[in-house]
Amino acid sequence: MSPTWYDILGVDPGASADEIRAAWRAQIADLDPTDRRFAVLNQAAEVLLDPATRRLYDTELAAQQEPDPAPEPAPEPAPESGHVVVASGPVAAGSSGGRTIPGWLLAGLAVVTLALVAVTAVVWSREPSSASVESDTRAAQAAAERAVVPILSYDARNLETSKAAAQPYLTSDFREEYDKLFDGIIAQNAPSTGTVLEASLVRSGIVRSGEDRVQVFALVDQTRTNKEITEPQVYKNWVTITMEKVGGDWLVASLDT
Repeated sequence: MSPTWYDILGVDPGASADEIRAAWRAQIADLDPTDRRFAVLNQAAEVLLDPATRRLYDTELAAQQEPDPAPEPAPEPAPESGHVVVASGPVAAGSSGGRTIPGWLLAGLAVVTLALVAVTAVVWSREPSSASVESDTRAAQAAAERAVVPILSYDARNLETSKAAAQPYLTSDFREEYDKLFDGIIAQNAPSTGTVLEASLVRSGIVRSGEDRVQVFALVDQTRTNKEITEPQVYKNWVTITMEKVGGDWLVASLDT
């Protein structure tokens, strides 16, 4: 039986979201984003930290453990698009007997198995071997690396310049969110504290790639000083950057730390 996402993270099926998140962070802490385990651990956390996806996943795991019903004399109809038929036990070649489960779940379990011997690639919309996808993926990664520094930096002495430095890298929708955060929190507090936050990219890796959306995972150091703390304090942040292709340019559509 293939290992489950719980097995990959080393947590019990009843683990809380905080326990899952802690296990995920502990396991990726010392991994390079290009390590084959990195993408697998991220995929496990993505499934188990989303309540709706986790419920569906748990349901499918439970279904796999149920005894198989007696075989019907009539052949089963072909599965609908987006699903595959998986046998619950040994099945002869060409047989279609078994249980129908969502295709995304089988793909996820297959990734876990294959990642033990090969690099995992999760593709949103096109084949990973496509030259155009490969080229776009690298362009998106380079754009994310350029964008993450101004987005995660600001200087209380010149906030307008800090804000303007980040905006060209953002999609119109994300720019609205960024402006609300900047104007509502940073601009209201940074002047009184004198905070200066300087980001620097340590390394980055591709989590997912597709025709017009690419997800980049980056390790960023943020050095902070303020009126009370004049000795620079360095904080390490893992940042997930979703890049979107807009009019030929790769822009930041979302950013999660």
